[in-house]
Amino acid sequence: MALHLGVTGGQGPESDRIYDVIIVGGGAAGLTAGLYASRAKMDALLLEKSVWGGQIAFTGLVENYPGFPDGAMGPDLAIWMYEQATKQGLQTLSTEVTGIELRGQIRVVQTIDGDFLAKAVVVASGGEHRKLGVPGEEEYAARGVSNCAVCDGAFFRGEIVAVIGGGDAAIDEGLYLTRLAKQVLVIHRRDQLRASPVLQERAFATPNMSFIWNSVVEEVLGDTNQVTGIRVRNVKTNEPSVLDVTGVFIYIGFDPAAAIAHARKLIEEGADLIDLGAESSRPGAAAVVSADEELRRLLPVWKSVSSKLSSFSVVLVILAS
Repeated sequence: MALHLGVTGGQGPESDRIYDVIIVGGGAAGLTAGLYASRAKMDALLLEKSVWGGQIAFTGLVENYPGFPDGAMGPDLAIWMYEQATKQGLQTLSTEVTGIELRGQIRVVQTIDGDFLAKAVVVASGGEHRKLGVPGEEEYAARGVSNCAVCDGAFFRGEIVAVIGGGDAAIDEGLYLTRLAKQVLVIHRRDQLRASPVLQERAFATPNMSFIWNSVVEEVLGDTNQVTGIRVRNVKTNEPSVLDVTGVFIYIGFDPAAAIAHARKLIEEGADLIDLGAESSRPGAAAVVSADEELRRLLPVWKSVSSKLSSFSVVLVILAS
């Protein structure tokens, strides 16, 4: 099935149309918000600049999502989420949000396709892959440097690749790459992984996955066409070395997306900050889920929030991991 990249639906900007709620971000959090809003018969519009489903769409086998005893492939799960929400009447539009402003009691969501008006805004824009910030990283993006094994792994069939990071994303994507690459080198700045025990067990039992501990990448090397290696340094001995790899897959965490900054600006301009599920002290309040809240909390929280959405100006849902 298609990944729904760049799918466009819903309506274009209308100067006199005021939505009940506009949701910024089409990942799991945003689609869940859209599902509940649509089922509540709200006039809801979801805006997404990239792929419906968010990071799940770039993930291989997902084994920790309820309802799938044998797991589900991330792209399939993303499509099912999108189709479920739109089946309930959620309107969607592929566009990029550039700002959010207050205009009296109306919230103005600014996009590259024009302004959209709403009584309330849900910002569920998640996060963006954190960068190493080393020479060569930007230069060789899409020429060997990647954040998506599912998208780009097939280009490195039979080759040696590096995975940077030690958490669930790094190990999960690294295990996916072992099906394609000749060897997967996991480079981690510590001497033990942070990934879940079940992923660690699989990783250590995989013959073509090896580990370079206590090391950081200092430079991505390459020729005029593609990556040819990486320069690493052992943080304990300070010893440098060069590893010959043709692919570098980076999974060192996420940073909140830009839309979150727009929502925080609203709070600074007068929106109160209150706890999720609590009654609003006045119109113009905002509810926040911090980045370390787990996705499992979203469903019961949204039931509470959506039932009195008219009393909120911004519901800020930050799910960066």
